Amino acid sequence: MALTLLASDFLTKQIALTHFSGTDPTETLGGLLKFTLVLNSGGAFSIGEGETWFFTTVKMMVIILMLVVSPRIRTPVWAVPFGLVIAGAAGNLADRLFRDPSPWQGGVVDWIQLPHWPVFNLADCGVVCGSALVMWASMRGIRLDGTLASEAPTGHPLA
Repeated sequence: MALTLLASDFLTKQIALTHFSGTDPTETLGGLLKFTLVLNSGGAFSIGEGETWFFTTVKMMVIILMLVVSPRIRTPVWAVPFGLVIAGAAGNLADRLFRDPSPWQGGVVDWIQLPHWPVFNLADCGVVCGSALVMWASMRGIRLDGTLASEAPTGHPLA
């Protein structure tokens, strides 16, 4: 699933770069959904614009940490959200590393726009949905091995 998200993100960003404009959005669904090309050098909601190196470094650290933890996962309840977050972070990381103006300074290609919401991309959807699932599993007390934290007599809750 993670590879599908990563490939879809890359493909749709290439389509957006070819067919969409930041000054003349393409409207669909009666204006509910617009396709607007934005190269975002900041984080979510364009926070920290111009601090691309920071977001590049943080994304790399998140991906590495999740890859280190992921071999302990024994349930889809954790595998799916980890896959979504890793793929989403990797999709935006690739933009930051390889797009203009320079390595570590590239702008993330955002292209989906809903009313009253910042422009985003499929990688962002993966990170947001995956993070929501991580919070849900954590609040339910589900451990990485699929057992409930309340079932474990001792040890770390994420063991």
